[in-house]
Amino acid sequence: MTRFARRLRAAIAPTPEISAGLWLQTLHHYPFLAALPLADQAKLRALSAIFLQRKEFSGAHGLVVTDAMAVAIAAQACLPLLHWGRPRQALAWYDDFVGIVVHPAEALARRKTMDAAGVVHHYNEVLLGEAMEHGPVMLAWPAVAAAGRSGHASSVVIHEFVHKIDMKSGGADGCPPLPPGFMGTSGVRAAHAAWHAAWEPAYAHFREQVIIAERFGGEWPWLDAYGATAPAEFFAVACEAYFVHRERFGEEFPALLPVLDALSRPAQAIQAK
Repeated sequence: MTRFARRLRAAIAPTPEISAGLWLQTLHHYPFLAALPLADQAKLRALSAIFLQRKEFSGAHGLVVTDAMAVAIAAQACLPLLHWGRPRQALAWYDDFVGIVVHPAEALARRKTMDAAGVVHHYNEVLLGEAMEHGPVMLAWPAVAAAGRSGHASSVVIHEFVHKIDMKSGGADGCPPLPPGFMGTSGVRAAHAAWHAAWEPAYAHFREQVIIAERFGGEWPWLDAYGATAPAEFFAVACEAYFVHRERFGEEFPALLPVLDALSRPAQAIQAK
């Protein structure tokens, strides 16, 4: 089915709903969703229902994806888009894919890399999730279920779907498309300058903290150390922490808090490309 056909089908389909019981079960399991204001909970429920209408879930290795599992994924995936305009406008950010593959455990991906001498090395990478540009999203269910329950304020769903948003700028580089007037700026160049002025020093400092912890036994930072591997990963793990535990995130990264506030609650909705 073409993207146009999927949009047409979604446009003419009846407005979907998530049952009250299933939604309450989701809120109970994920306290960071239950902590949202009631108006935001209602908005997220409606947004998640349309998301479920547009996506196709499949289980790997015999896993059966239940309605409860699908709603849990949908609610977390839609959280970054909650204030990005009308539901169908916001969900256009996820229009480049349909499939969501859920694994019963961590997945192994075969990788290869080339060293400075030109020798190719093959290795296995353990994955809790993966977002493929213009392709499906893969999630490990145990990691999905554990969202918000670790000391890192983590959510693999938010992590991978934020990557999807980041990719809309032409590849995941840690700087997603920014809304008009972002942080009071008057153009794309100024918006990007404001973004990088906040993120680059924060990333450099975080990498230094992780290196000191790894090599010299220093204290590990609160944020997941995986964020030190690349700017795109730092952005993704920062967004996890921001949406799961905003108050603690603000204490740890006071310079980034207003930046993510401006991104998640733009004065004007960002248009998906």
